[in-house]
Amino acid sequence: MTERPDTPRLTDRAEEARRARQQREAEALRANLRRRKQQSRARATPTDGPTPPAGHDISRNEA
Repeated sequence: MTERPDTPRLTDRAEEARRARQQREAEALRANLRRRKQQSRARATPTDGPTPPAGHDISRNEA
């Protein structure tokens, strides 16, 4: 049988570059999540009037 070589490994420099890319990507994803949460909260906040009381029909459909 033929012996298989060890699993290929990255050089120290390449491994450091990979870690740096992963850290940048993780930070970008966290920043994107923060920005999307802020946008969602801004859309959820009513700006054109007082909040109707709980149980109030806001659909404006009258029976």
